Amino acid sequence: MQHKARKRFGQNFLIDSQIIERIVATIAPKDDDKLIEIGPGKGALTLPLLENLKTMKVIEIDRDLISILESKNHKNLNVIQADALNFNFSELEQKSRIVGNLPYNISSPLLFHLLDHRHNIIDMTFMLQKEVVDRIVAPHGSKTYGRLSVMMQAFFEVDLMFTVPKESFDPQPKIESAIIYLKPKESTTLTESVLLEKVVKAAFSQRRKTLKNCLKLILSQEQTNIDLSRRAEMLSVDEFIHLTQDYAKQN
Repeated sequence: MQHKARKRFGQNFLIDSQIIERIVATIAPKDDDKLIEIGPGKGALTLPLLENLKTMKVIEIDRDLISILESKNHKNLNVIQADALNFNFSELEQKSRIVGNLPYNISSPLLFHLLDHRHNIIDMTFMLQKEVVDRIVAPHGSKTYGRLSVMMQAFFEVDLMFTVPKESFDPQPKIESAIIYLKPKESTTLTESVLLEKVVKAAFSQRRKTLKNCLKLILSQEQTNIDLSRRAEMLSVDEFIHLTQDYAKQN
């Protein structure tokens, strides 16, 4: 069954068997794992993972790809037709491991969506645009450090595992990809992400300006001992959490 990659779904299919083996080894699935794959495509990663699992769920939006997956007649594969951006991961019966080759056009909003459901997630292994992975793992003080870096690092342990060359896909994208591993932190100072997101969004709204300028509508220097004469990228994740706690005290 032929399927042409659809731009509107950001489809680039993984065709490199060595990379697939390496991803499966990184995930290291065990037979009783509750594993969900987002965007299985034609099953390049799905089928090798299934060899190690009793059951597996996949979330796919493209009906044609669902037909291809169902034509393989795997009884232990549960195909869910849904948009992962709207899928309620909190409805899952048990904590799950999430994997996938995420479409570049929805990777950031999907990560924020999964952040909201982190209490129902054991870990996540994703293939993303390398530029996005670099932003997630960026240390404070670097040019790539920003809103995504702070939000992900505040609630997850993040590790860049390895890069994936563009030749590993069909159609071939214009950029490199990378595998990232994210594991929810067992204990975090902040229990909710909403206030942190508000502070971080305001802080990075004008990168060239100081925090005093960016945060003037929500927090003043008198209300925090974090030095607001600095720019947002100079603050560590812990300092952003501290800043958010100071902001919370004002409300």
